[in-house]
Amino acid sequence: MEAGQKLMNGVELCSLAVSLGSVDTLIQHPASMTHANVPAEVKTMTGITDDLVRISVGIEDPDDIIADLDQALANL
Repeated sequence: MEAGQKLMNGVELCSLAVSLGSVDTLIQHPASMTHANVPAEVKTMTGITDDLVRISVGIEDPDDIIADLDQALANL
């Protein structure tokens, strides 16, 4: 989970959010956000692990999104 938190804190373009109802690129940690109240065994069965980070790609320039993720991943 530590690497995922570091990644989410390291992005600059992507917004840390479950959903903003917009077209922006979002990043989130399903195990502690959208699925926080789901029992651990159900999360495991459905692939929601502590290491999982979800990215919903928005309409920003793809090169900008990739650059943002590259710089965040480089700092792990």
